[in-house]
Amino acid sequence: MKKGKIILIIVAAVVVVLLGLSCFTVVPAGSTGVVLTFGAVSDTVLTEGLHLKAPFVQTVVQMNNRTQKIETSGTASSKDLQIVSYMVAVNYRVNNASSATLYKNVGADYQNIIISPAIQESIKAVTAQYTAEQLITERQNVGEQIKEALAHKVSQYGIIIEIYNIVNFDFSDEFNKAVEAKQTAQQNALKAEQDLARIEVEAKQKITQAQAEAESIKVIQEALSSAPDYVEYVKWNKWDGKLPSVMSDSGVIVDVGDVTGKTE
Repeated sequence: MKKGKIILIIVAAVVVVLLGLSCFTVVPAGSTGVVLTFGAVSDTVLTEGLHLKAPFVQTVVQMNNRTQKIETSGTASSKDLQIVSYMVAVNYRVNNASSATLYKNVGADYQNIIISPAIQESIKAVTAQYTAEQLITERQNVGEQIKEALAHKVSQYGIIIEIYNIVNFDFSDEFNKAVEAKQTAQQNALKAEQDLARIEVEAKQKITQAQAEAESIKVIQEALSSAPDYVEYVKWNKWDGKLPSVMSDSGVIVDVGDVTGKTE
């Protein structure tokens, strides 16, 4: 066999192999295939696995349908015109059935064309409804409202928002100092209220104690008035029969019993 024929056979075999390979396409897991026929997008979406296609006529674009994450940052204004710097993270995915429409109307760079602007617009729209202090104290509610606004904007493209997280909200140094001063004032006011309450309780306790002592004295006085000899009885009943000794200026101990003429 001549060398030229051998080359022709090899070339023909290569062409056949290439034609055979171009007749098939593989869609990987977590993706869908958008079929383009001479550049025109077909409404048919290929699922995962091996598929036939027209060689050199049709091409297949892979669209990722797994959960994807985008992080973005920027600035917005609060209701009281405070500048808010934010960092957010969004988990989203493309609906399988919407892959062809999304590619046809937006293209493969839908994240930068659709999702990022929608995130920023949703944040600005919601933060404008809250004061800076409310953005801090009602952060969870703010996040839920932003997620709802974002989901509404991108749902028409077949994009599903799964998770929306506010990573951070930052404010100006002046606002942070004002918040700190307000918290300090509130803490001082609370401490003053607690001190006042403690003083009032202590005063009431003293009044109650004084009233109890007065009542006790009254009872004793009434008892003494009804039995005047009771004091003498108690005094002599508790006396041990010994008179006290008294020390004179000269240091001599004088027994009172000697003075009274009584001895033991």
